Amino acid sequence: MSRRVAVVGTGLIGGSAGLALARAGWHVVGHDRDPQRLARAKELGAVSDAFVDLADAVTGADVAIVALPVSQIADAAVAALAAGVPVVTDVGSVKAPVVAAVDVQVPAAAGRFVGGHPMAGSEQDGVDAADPDLFVGATWVLTPTASTDEGALTRVRDLCRTLGAEVVTVTPEHHDVLVALVSHAPQLAASTLMNVANDREAEHRVLLRLAAGGFRDMTRIAAGHTGIWPDILAANREAVVDALDAYLESLAAVRDAVARGDRDFLVALLERARAARRNLPTGAPAPSDLVEVRVPVPDRPGVLAEVTTLAGRLGVNLVDFEVAHSLEGAAGVAVLVVAAADAPAFEAGLHELGYHTSRTAVES
Repeated sequence: MSRRVAVVGTGLIGGSAGLALARAGWHVVGHDRDPQRLARAKELGAVSDAFVDLADAVTGADVAIVALPVSQIADAAVAALAAGVPVVTDVGSVKAPVVAAVDVQVPAAAGRFVGGHPMAGSEQDGVDAADPDLFVGATWVLTPTASTDEGALTRVRDLCRTLGAEVVTVTPEHHDVLVALVSHAPQLAASTLMNVANDREAEHRVLLRLAAGGFRDMTRIAAGHTGIWPDILAANREAVVDALDAYLESLAAVRDAVARGDRDFLVALLERARAARRNLPTGAPAPSDLVEVRVPVPDRPGVLAEVTTLAGRLGVNLVDFEVAHSLEGAAGVAVLVVAAADAPAFEAGLHELGYHTSRTAVES
């Protein structure tokens, strides 16, 4: 299998992907509008060949990874698809408008574009901070649609796993709602808290010297690269506003409870948050918590995307999936590994779509 990848944008994420793929034996070609940044990426080994011209960079590529600011992703993805790149993905943190723009501009080729978002980053920015292990153990979200080509989705999924990531599939719209709550609004909350403390530091010079682990943990992301955020917040405006409204409503209730000395309310709030925080997933589920759902599928375009889109709509994480084709090539069986608790709803949804299913436990 040919393994030539074009990395479009050689910052932290693009550079990290380039380093990891080069280590895995891929030939990495880089593109960046900034010649100095591009030269630095080549010097660091993040790319083997470097082109300021996008068309030159994507020529002959088997896969293109667009690692640009959100406002530039769709145009670059469209250009790569128009140049004949078989599979194109991106790493932007907003998905619905990007996927929609690609679909509108190149509807015939849009099935070869698979939206992606690695949930990984650093307070540092630029290719000098690139790390080939940045994605190891991280969640990489893919957002296929009903028109996504099965082969493209499989290729991108395998690419993400080469980078060491765990793949989750959701719809583009669901992705944007989720990241507004767990990524975009927290960035604003951290920056706001940091600014409130900094503004008060003029009154109490010792204030920031007292900032202990809790404050530092909560404001760590405020030290990150700021240039990407205006694009992100503009592209995901509605979902971010909804998330901020939820934050503000909860904070107002907490403020009122503190003001009236409502001990019971505050204890309940803290205990509920403590339990929720302790239940955050820290890695892949144990095999005993997983089941294998097998789905006979016809040999027609869009089948796998239809199944994974359903999983995203239901909030079901596909821990693993593959398609085992019959010897005749006329049909196959989709093998999907999901949490045991998610299996009943997932199978019910598949039945509504007209699929038959069977379920077995995953062996340790």
